[in-house]
Amino acid sequence: MASNDPERRDEEEAAAGEDEDTGAQIAPIVRLEEVAVTTGEEEEDVLLDLKAKLYRFDKEGKQWKERGVGTVKLLKHKESGKVRLVMRQAKTLKICANHLVVPSITMQEHAGNDKSCVWHASDFSDGELKDEMFCIRFGSVENCKNFREMFEEVAQSQGKKEENKDATSAAVLLENLSVTESKSKDEKSSEETPVATKEEEKKEAECVETKPAAEKKDEEPSSGAQS
Repeated sequence: MASNDPERRDEEEAAAGEDEDTGAQIAPIVRLEEVAVTTGEEEEDVLLDLKAKLYRFDKEGKQWKERGVGTVKLLKHKESGKVRLVMRQAKTLKICANHLVVPSITMQEHAGNDKSCVWHASDFSDGELKDEMFCIRFGSVENCKNFREMFEEVAQSQGKKEENKDATSAAVLLENLSVTESKSKDEKSSEETPVATKEEEKKEAECVETKPAAEKKDEEPSSGAQS
């Protein structure tokens, strides 16, 4: 008999629904498995990360072409210490700029726009090194200023690092040359010493052979006188 109490009736219907088993099984249409995705940036530290729009100058068409809107990063490798500029498109994550930050790169303001700057670089975003001219535009003057200052600071530090590396290499080379010269002198002196010793031994042997002969000559006249 059904209960007249609305709350009790709802509880009975809910209990009946829980006990009822339709036997239907719903399997997923597509089974997705977790896949580890690597970006190539795992061994690098992020020095700068800003949103911007990038352009590349088309030499044939002599015009600027948009490369994409996304985030531009300055990444420093944990072991080598080298820094590169990487920019990916926001939606597709496709790389639209990828090059090392070196002292030879000069960055300038673009056509009097304090939100944009231009530079030349040997870029590898297309899988091969190409000499490209880039223009990047930020949403604010402050972001553009921060990007340019950080870029120039890194470029100068990379230049000092190369100079120190060259100086260290030169010092090691000079040290190796000094060691080699000292070894050569020691080997030369050790080779000359046995020669001198052999000459002295030869002279001593001649003296020993000469002395008995002289004594023999002194004995001959005395024996002749007695006869």
